[in-house]
Amino acid sequence: MAGGIGSRFWPFSRNDKPKQFLDFFGTGRSLLQMTVDRFRSVVPIENVLIVTNVIYKDLVLEQIPELRENQVLCEPARRNTAPCIAYAVARIYSETDKANIIVTPSDHLILQEEAFRQSLQTGLEFIENNNVLLTLGMKPTRPETGYGYIQMEDGDTALRKVKTFTEKPNLELAKTFYESGEFLWNSGMFLWNLQTIMRAFAEHLPELAEKFAAGRDVMGKEGEEAFIQAIFPTCPNVSIDYGLMEKADNVSVLCADFGWSDLGTWGSLYDLSRKDENENVTLKCDTAFYQSKGNIVTLPKGKLAVLQGMEDYIVAENDNVLLICKKDAEQQIRQFVNDAQVRFDGQYN
Repeated sequence: MAGGIGSRFWPFSRNDKPKQFLDFFGTGRSLLQMTVDRFRSVVPIENVLIVTNVIYKDLVLEQIPELRENQVLCEPARRNTAPCIAYAVARIYSETDKANIIVTPSDHLILQEEAFRQSLQTGLEFIENNNVLLTLGMKPTRPETGYGYIQMEDGDTALRKVKTFTEKPNLELAKTFYESGEFLWNSGMFLWNLQTIMRAFAEHLPELAEKFAAGRDVMGKEGEEAFIQAIFPTCPNVSIDYGLMEKADNVSVLCADFGWSDLGTWGSLYDLSRKDENENVTLKCDTAFYQSKGNIVTLPKGKLAVLQGMEDYIVAENDNVLLICKKDAEQQIRQFVNDAQVRFDGQYN
């Protein structure tokens, strides 16, 4: 899934090149490229589908040149994750009636890739012959308000039934979740077999399932693009969690630990980055800090930022926008983007 705009990483992430296409760590690989790379030993490249907004099709093919053009599924409108996944499932079904499917966002960071592959192997073996919707849950390392949570049933195995899903909680609730030991972070990664997910869509999102079933004869063929252009904007704007996973009674979670982070915010990037003796983070640019601590600074390469008397700030410049805000106010960045769009007629999106 690579169609988001990453507005919480504004101004680094912009409409014309959102965060999944950016190289955050100076490795020469974007988050999308890193995601494809980590699956190369698990899934043949010819079996990879990337669902993205139509405006990013060329960018995907430029960054992953091994893909055939028909492996990039183009959304003509943004409709959240359920229609995105339904589109991919419909395409897979046009080629086979038996497949094991891994669904992953394109903007996550995974530090322990061998442990990640082992978790995938465990999950694939489990879902191949079981009518189960499996999600990957991460053991929390802190009370995090930026992630969703999964409550699992009691047990002593890594695979357990799911009791509840909870969207991003407030800090007090996040502390309760963390201390209870019953909750995992919701990674947004799923494993299921084709027949199981198709039955789940038919039961819990029948309107969506019917829309894609109507195009069964054109999926993977010349008429697919016109069909998607016609029906996709009419799909409900709903997440796979809310629309399906929270309603199904055959959901399990695999408790995993492989150094995962959802790079959704500047704070998450700060947590993962190397810090100086005063807990400051510098990315790409040069910095000089005076009586300053706990900041994250990123400017274009070759620029210098001088900070004096600042604590726990985000300082980020990209192209024609400079952002300076407190780290604990980063959830307001989406509002900053919306306000700038209205006030300046979209020129800084």
